[in-house]
Amino acid sequence: MTETQRLIAKGLLSIRAVFFRPEEPFTWASGIKSPVYCDNRLTLTAPEVRNDVENALAETIKQNYPGCEVLMGTSTAGIAHAAITGHILGMPMGYVRSGAKDHGRGNQIEGKLEKGQKVVVVEDLISTGGSVIEVVNVLREAGAEVLGIVSIFTYGMQKGIDRLAEANVKNISLTNFDVIAEVAAEENYIKQEDIAKLIAFRNNPSDESWIGGAR
Repeated sequence: MTETQRLIAKGLLSIRAVFFRPEEPFTWASGIKSPVYCDNRLTLTAPEVRNDVENALAETIKQNYPGCEVLMGTSTAGIAHAAITGHILGMPMGYVRSGAKDHGRGNQIEGKLEKGQKVVVVEDLISTGGSVIEVVNVLREAGAEVLGIVSIFTYGMQKGIDRLAEANVKNISLTNFDVIAEVAAEENYIKQEDIAKLIAFRNNPSDESWIGGAR
């Protein structure tokens, strides 16, 4: 666990952007029971946490993608983070819509993007990786060279890891599910014994046996 991973985890927990409730699981739209609720948009209304997140994103891009020329946010959660990080770095930014507009110029990519430009995609969280890979594919089809992804948080689900590998795209997250679970226990948001339940959920979200006390 790095200092940055711990800092971002503590910040997200403090504003309940990542909120654990293993005793009363949330129900996802898919029907899956989940012990965690994630809404990293809450960082936008928490200036101290927001500053930590955006500065960490900027530093991550500088260190890992030094050739980056343009930031592209995912729609809609990644747009604000791409904008603020782009401001810190003095770098152009844009964003990718979930689909092309049905009016005007019919853009799916908003902002100026030249063929061959080196792009980093900015995302708020990654679970199964499907939506962010769609963004990567749109940018590649437009002729961009996608250096990789930066995200605030990742579950580390195997499906997401496999999809990113198949798409041949790197993701670097500021923090991850394992770190947040550990910090949540240290800070008394959850019990130490809940960590096993959380990891069991992450490893197989469709298996609800963790609700009965998976160890």
